[in-house]
Amino acid sequence: MAFQLPELPFPKDSLGDVMSAETFDYHHGKHHKAYIDKTNGMLGEKGLEGASLLEVIKAAKDKGDKGLFNNSAQIWNHSFFWQCLAPEGSTSPSGKLAEMIASDFGDHATLVDKLATESTNHFASGWGWLVLNNGKLEVTSLHDADTPVVHGMTPLLTLDVWEHAYYIDYRNERPRYLKTVLERVINWDFVAQNLDGQGVSRADQQG
Repeated sequence: MAFQLPELPFPKDSLGDVMSAETFDYHHGKHHKAYIDKTNGMLGEKGLEGASLLEVIKAAKDKGDKGLFNNSAQIWNHSFFWQCLAPEGSTSPSGKLAEMIASDFGDHATLVDKLATESTNHFASGWGWLVLNNGKLEVTSLHDADTPVVHGMTPLLTLDVWEHAYYIDYRNERPRYLKTVLERVINWDFVAQNLDGQGVSRADQQG
């Protein structure tokens, strides 16, 4: 089986003015699908039919195969990103996640500010990340298609800072896009599941 475009975990019009249905038409329906189609087109020649998405990503990284790595990692990053979003006001940090945010950042507002600053200041295309690294929460960013799953870090939350993620709704205003998403539509329940080891596998697929 080839990799398939996953369904969005919410109706594409459910994020209101934060992220429009038109953005999802392009970002999910065209950009994400293109990464899947390109990856599927390479699996046979690479001898990776039947491999999981994580296996494909790691094999491409180990072999220095930039074309396969960029496309397959973008499948994973996008599938993970959709799950990081939820209709406004539906979730908030609680339990172990809230405790670790307080311990590692001081408070929730400081974490949000660090995520916004790191992601805003990331030069050109890439992703902002909240990760678990050596038992602590950390904020970082990675270029282009790069992903924490090949760096020994556990991804908890990501923010897409490629222009196609926000240009329809925010034009060139990356800071406003990030501030709005972080303040209004983050799925903190999913972040907590990743912290407990229950969420990350949802972004993996079997080819």
